[in-house]
Amino acid sequence: MSLPKPGALTTIKKAPFYERIWMPKHTIPKVDVYMQKHHSTSVVVRKPLHLRVRVSQGTNYRAVKSILQELHLHTVCEEAGCPNIYECFEAKTATFLILGDTCTRNCSFCLVSGGTPLPPDADEPINVADAVAELGLEYVVITSVTRDDLADGGALVFARTIKAVRVAAPGCAIEVLIPDFSGDWGALQAVVDSAPDVLNHNIETVPRLYSAVRPAAVYERSLQLLAVAKEQGFGGSTKSGIMVGLGEEQDEVAGVLADLRDHGCDIVTIGQYLAPSKEHFPIARYYDPEEFDELRQIGYRLGFSHVEAAPLVRSSYHAREQYRQ
Repeated sequence: MSLPKPGALTTIKKAPFYERIWMPKHTIPKVDVYMQKHHSTSVVVRKPLHLRVRVSQGTNYRAVKSILQELHLHTVCEEAGCPNIYECFEAKTATFLILGDTCTRNCSFCLVSGGTPLPPDADEPINVADAVAELGLEYVVITSVTRDDLADGGALVFARTIKAVRVAAPGCAIEVLIPDFSGDWGALQAVVDSAPDVLNHNIETVPRLYSAVRPAAVYERSLQLLAVAKEQGFGGSTKSGIMVGLGEEQDEVAGVLADLRDHGCDIVTIGQYLAPSKEHFPIARYYDPEEFDELRQIGYRLGFSHVEAAPLVRSSYHAREQYRQ
C-alpha cells in the first residue's frame, strides 16, 4: 500500500494499521465527505482479515442459482452484494427479493438499483413458494425493494407470497423483512394479518445519520412500525438490524438499541457496513470483533431475546437459528 505524501493526508487513529482509512484532514471530524456532495477525494480502505470471505461455488450454490433463474426470482443476496452469499447458497438458503429488483428510494448505503420499477409480477408469489418447496426450506426470509409507487407499498404482494408459501411448504417458518410502507398502517395490517412468524424492519443506522444514509426514511416512523405491528395483533417476534461503521458512536448505537426495545423489538442484528462502491456512503471505520461482543452484551442487558452481532452479520444471516432460539 502506497502512503500519501507528508502533510497531505491523515488517518483515523483508533484502529490498527490495516484498519485505518486514509482521508483528507478536513473530512475527519464527521463523515461529511458524502454529505458535501459525496467524497471528492478517493478513500483507500484496507479490509481487515476478519472480513475476508471464502468464495466457494459448490453443488448447492449452483443448484440454488439454477432454481432462481428458472423461476425468474431475485434475491437480496445477489442484488445487494451480500458477502455471505456463498455460505448461504451452499446451505440452500436465500433471502427472496419480491416486487422486482428496482427500488423507488436511493439510500446511499445500498447496492440495489434505484429508478422506476416495472409493475409487480403476478406470478411472483407462486414462484417464490415453488422455490421454497423445491429447496426444501424449513425457514425462509422474504424481503422487497421499497415500492413508493404502489398505493399499499406492496403489502398485498407480501401477503399473497406468505399465503402461497404456507400452501406449498406448510412446515416452513416465514420471516418478512418489510419496508416502512410510508407510514401506512393499513398496509402494515395486511402483512400482520397474513401471520408471518417473524416481522423484521431494519432501523439501519443512528438518527443523526439518517439524512445522509436514509434520506427518504424517518427514524421515528421505523420505530413506530415495530410497535404498531404488535398493537395490530402480530403474535410473532419483531426484529430489526443496525449497520455500524458509518460514523456513529457506540453510545448512539446503544441509544438505538434502547429505542428498539422501548418499541417492543425482540431480535436485533448488528453488522459491519461495507460500502458497495466508491459512489456509496464511505466507511468511517471497521469495528473490531471485540466491539461487536460489547454491543451484544448491551443488547442482552436491554432485554432482547436474541442479539446477532459480528462483522459479517446481515439481517437474515443465521435467521433460522435466531428463530429457533
